[in-house]
Amino acid sequence: MSEGGVGSATGYIVHHLTNLKVGEGFWAVHIDTMFFSIALGIFFLGVFIKVARSATSGVPGDLQNFCEIMVEFVDTQVKDSFHGRNPVIAPLALTIFLWVFLWNFMDLIPVDLLPSIAAFFGIPYLRAVPSTDLNSTFGLSISVLLLLYYYGFKVKGIRNCTIEILTHPIGKWFMPFNLLLRIVEDLAKPISLGLRLFGNLYAGELIFILIALLPWWMQFVLGWPWAVFHILIITLQAFIFMVLTIVYLSMAHEDH
Repeated sequence: MSEGGVGSATGYIVHHLTNLKVGEGFWAVHIDTMFFSIALGIFFLGVFIKVARSATSGVPGDLQNFCEIMVEFVDTQVKDSFHGRNPVIAPLALTIFLWVFLWNFMDLIPVDLLPSIAAFFGIPYLRAVPSTDLNSTFGLSISVLLLLYYYGFKVKGIRNCTIEILTHPIGKWFMPFNLLLRIVEDLAKPISLGLRLFGNLYAGELIFILIALLPWWMQFVLGWPWAVFHILIITLQAFIFMVLTIVYLSMAHEDH
């Protein structure tokens, strides 16, 4: 099934793990990651805008019921984890959770389906799972870090925030050491967010690719159990990313 067009198992794996890109090195742009990220974001926004415009106070339909459950679920997480007062946090958390979940959900599509369609139109490479690309996971996690700085300076003020960075946790006599600890802490947040999401989804994608190399009956025997288990993984990873974002933003709003 899978080796015919590529020539070998190694070539098949490399082919499925290669992004469609323009440019080289640091300036390379992964077109497939950008396309699916934007498309999934538009899909998420479109669904919620449609539901919001057609919402009824009577018995809700299935789609409205699902959206209300998601909103209430995220709102509960924000109330439990966020101790400041900011109306942006709940919509931000909802966006992160559902967007990352949609990223991850693309991993459940058969690994040969979309690349085969792309090959039919002359596109040599296609990776449909944005969260298996370090550029997207680190881009999202760095965006969270920028929000931490933004709200830290906005809520506490430039002077108080600077004093906190230089004097916490040991005191003003250890400013260089405090600054070093803060740098390490701030670097650890986006790295842990980005690598956790990337590592779990990359491993899941690789397992699906390896299963696709097996005979068809083994694909059926192994593929379905792994797909069911992977549903838990993709949901959990989206949830963890959302909760950690809420916690980090809550810390940015706290005054030591």
